[in-house]
Amino acid sequence: MLDLHGYGWLLFDGLQLTIAVGLCAMVVAVLLGLLGSWGKLTHHRWANLAANIYTTVVRGVPELILLLLVYFGTPTLIQSIATRMGYDIRVDINPFVAGTITIGFIYGAFTTEVLRGAFQSIHKGQVEAARAIGMPRLKTFHRILLPQALRFALPGLGNVWMVLIKATALISIIQLDELMRKTKIASNATHEPFTFYLLASFIYLGITLVSMMAQKRAEIWANKGVTR
Repeated sequence: MLDLHGYGWLLFDGLQLTIAVGLCAMVVAVLLGLLGSWGKLTHHRWANLAANIYTTVVRGVPELILLLLVYFGTPTLIQSIATRMGYDIRVDINPFVAGTITIGFIYGAFTTEVLRGAFQSIHKGQVEAARAIGMPRLKTFHRILLPQALRFALPGLGNVWMVLIKATALISIIQLDELMRKTKIASNATHEPFTFYLLASFIYLGITLVSMMAQKRAEIWANKGVTR
């Protein structure tokens, strides 16, 4: 029988925080993905340029660097600017907020491409028909575009979620007590790193398997009644 020396609860606490960070970051990623996909598909030059720069830069810079820039670099930058303006302030960023925003910002770039492809899969004739009957743009988006785009995007969004939830392990470097940090604490205390890191890997695998089942059910529900 696996002996965790009473540290099993520690991993459970870390798991809860990992899920919380993952869910919040996914919300941020989807919101940024919607905005980014609009920017890529719009005819507005500056919005298109901004969306392309966002996806190119974020997908080209390592995730760890972006996390360190947000958590350590941003407070330093703000303090430096304040000092030059004659103010003496101290800025601290909450690790949960920093981790959630950074992970969401990173995977918002990938979500942008997923949603862009989903919106492009919708026949343009449907939008033209909505305009022909005088349907407002916001209502057209809410009633026609978004429901169909989400159905097309579900497989891609599921993949983004499964990669995102594993990327939350990076947040341990900024001292947030998620699963990997709790695992490190337990392994250092018991001197059994193999046991605890192996257990952590099985926990991440479990999250992935549950996510895959949820994604499959969501796809079945979304495609119910759709004729091909």
